[in-house]
Amino acid sequence: MTGAVVWLERTSTGVAGASREAVGVARSIAGGGPVVGLLVGAGGPSAAERIPVDRLLLVDAPGLADASSAQLAALLAAAAAASGADSMVLAGTARGRDVVGRLAVRWGAAAATNVTDLVAGGSGELHVTRPVFGGRASETLELPGPRRILAPRPHAFAEPPPASAAPPSEALVLPDGFSALPGRGMEGFEPTVGSKGPELGEASIVVSGGRGLRTPESFHLVEELAESLGAAVGASRAVTDAGWRPSSYQVGQTGRAVSPQLYIAVGISGAIQHIVGMVSSRVIVAINSDAQAPIFKVADYGIVGDLFPILPALTAEIRRQRGLTGSAPG
Repeated sequence: MTGAVVWLERTSTGVAGASREAVGVARSIAGGGPVVGLLVGAGGPSAAERIPVDRLLLVDAPGLADASSAQLAALLAAAAAASGADSMVLAGTARGRDVVGRLAVRWGAAAATNVTDLVAGGSGELHVTRPVFGGRASETLELPGPRRILAPRPHAFAEPPPASAAPPSEALVLPDGFSALPGRGMEGFEPTVGSKGPELGEASIVVSGGRGLRTPESFHLVEELAESLGAAVGASRAVTDAGWRPSSYQVGQTGRAVSPQLYIAVGISGAIQHIVGMVSSRVIVAINSDAQAPIFKVADYGIVGDLFPILPALTAEIRRQRGLTGSAPG
């Protein structure tokens, strides 16, 4: 292994947290070689000034701020050629996973997405682990090289400390025939309706509510607990189907798949469709009045009881422990 390239996916606030985690993964498989970041769009140096890469390749050509997946695959292949890297790491976001397939064909590489663990073999191969069958089992794959592409599952790996200084940067020379590539860039962007906390897919803590809350007016108990923790708010399908919250809140097989460090399920019975979307969370806490609810089979910690007195008391204690002044919003 002689280095790695990381695509630094951008959000409205900078480089995505999942891309920062990808930098740490790249460092672990680079074999002592350089870790090179690829940043597409204007304002690259300022957006990546604390990213701990050894070198930054910038693409700021007109029309590429919203490059297509085909264009991104070509840019990444060009970045690997320019840096001599034999590994690439992309954030395990929806966009990152889409690019991996195109890039693997273009670059002639072994690839794996949704990676939660990896071990380097003695002959240069990588052994990667990822969940399958909705998280009910896991598989280990061998990526033999000489080229390999990884897309780690968000929050499965630690984010490395920020750099003390900005990495050196230079413009990436676009490959021949780049303008003739198929595919079009993003034509528009409309954020999904969500809570005022972190974005659901990026959050390290998620608090989700289910039909056990009984009425839409009671959902504020979940939102107040989430706010005290700095968490994102999710919901079961029963809640979104009932119109209590928008479908963008839904966690599950037909909603969003999340893998935070902490997932708190409030009043959610634990239908398999919901469990599939959150079972890979690092720690799962369930609060439910039914001791036989399926959610307790996947929970690390469970509270059997009435959520209506439990949630306000839990929120108040968290606020006290965190030194948050004032009462919880009502």
